[in-house]
Order: sequence, then C-alpha cells, then structure tokens
Amino acid sequence: MNENESNRMTPEEEARFKKARKGRNLAIGAALLFLAVLFYAITIVRMGD
Repeated sequence: MNENESNRMTPEEEARFKKARKGRNLAIGAALLFLAVLFYAITIVRMGD
C-alpha cells in the first residue's frame, strides 16, 4: 500500500470536507463583501464632508 492509497477519503468524509470548505468559502466571501461595502460607505461619507 502506497501513501496515496492510505490518505484517500471515504465518500462520506469527502462530502463532509466539501461542505465545510463551501461554508468557509461563503464566510470569506461575505467578509470581503462587507469590507467592500464598508470602504464604499466610508468613502461616500468622507466625500460629503
């Protein structure tokens, strides 16, 4: 048995891993969107001064 065979995930583990990765990706995307909106709002407020 080589290293690749011993590190293979079962279909259930792979599905769990993909679901967790999707959750992390959504959280990072939401954080980036929040920062973009925050910077936009700050820029608009500062231009009004």
